[in-house]
Amino acid sequence: MTERQLIQEILNTVDVIYNFVNTDDDKKEYEIVINRQDGDHRPLENVNKEIKDYFTEANFSYNEELNDNGDDIHVQVKR
Repeated sequence: MTERQLIQEILNTVDVIYNFVNTDDDKKEYEIVINRQDGDHRPLENVNKEIKDYFTEANFSYNEELNDNGDDIHVQVKR
């Protein structure tokens, strides 16, 4: 499984909408915009914590900004 596939698996597990903004597969660095789905009433902090826990468990660094430019979470991950 590639890093990108693992990232997609994690984000699909948490059930969020995401978009890769900037990627460098060679350096294994990914910038992702994440939003909760319509009707998702989970607090943003809880969603972020769940995502962060999965990424940390998979040995990714995880640097996030909550409520960034109208998006719920703007994150940079690196392996």
